[in-house]
Amino acid sequence: MSYNVYVIELDKEVLSSKRFKVKNPQMNTRKTCYYVGQTIHDPETRFKQHKQGYKANQFARKYGLRLEPRIFSKYNPIPNRKEAERIEQWITEKLREKGHGVWSN
Repeated sequence: MSYNVYVIELDKEVLSSKRFKVKNPQMNTRKTCYYVGQTIHDPETRFKQHKQGYKANQFARKYGLRLEPRIFSKYNPIPNRKEAERIEQWITEKLREKGHGVWSN
């Protein structure tokens, strides 16, 4: 079984969430906001699941606009969950370093 990481662009309306803003104190509100996750499914299937409410993160379900494959495609597939979680965290940190607002589990 292999894993995939994925990145979803979030609508700027996510900035109305206090929880999102608290998690991203250094973000530049003019930059894009993202949700970063990892899954055993292909990213397109997982995005659809979020939007349909199946095991969905509230931000991905409510504010998810589209996948951003230019950010994550080069890492997939990933051989195991531990490595997928590490890459998910690394992508999250790199996006935050660039001033983006990011939610990840």
